[in-house]
Amino acid sequence: MRPATAADSPALEAMILARSSWLEHRGMPSWRASAQDLAGQAENTDGSMWLLVADSPERIVGCTTIQQQTPPWGWTEQELAEPADYLYSTITDPADREHRPGTIIALWAVDRAAREGKHWVRRGCMFPGLVRYYETQGFKLFHEVQRTRNRIYLMGRRAETIEELPQLFNVG
Repeated sequence: MRPATAADSPALEAMILARSSWLEHRGMPSWRASAQDLAGQAENTDGSMWLLVADSPERIVGCTTIQQQTPPWGWTEQELAEPADYLYSTITDPADREHRPGTIIALWAVDRAAREGKHWVRRGCMFPGLVRYYETQGFKLFHEVQRTRNRIYLMGRRAETIEELPQLFNVG
């Protein structure tokens, strides 16, 4: 994992469009309309977007964005008081599904949060299928919130060091 840079935007957009095609082929909503904007997050100088890359030659396998604060809606005051990272815009290349890049990214985030003294890693999603998938990564559903037209499922996992993480990084 490494921070994204502005130079990553074109390859990142191509990866997002590949995932969008994969989703659309299965009748699911995609990021196609916002692919350029999402890839543009790589240009943020705050280093909030991270990339999972494969070596030889380097190519983007996945991305996630980490906020240092949990969005305030949907969480209790007590939950918001606990140090946490918040993941969003986690997208992976469907060509690498067999390596489980989404799980690698999630476990890396859990480990990173623990090493930085955070108590939690949180995330939200809009689809029950993603809730089930994130549960396989050790996340627990905490809240369901109705936001305008969308129901948001808010999830969390305690931060902890992941000893087997180095072995998981044999992607691509």
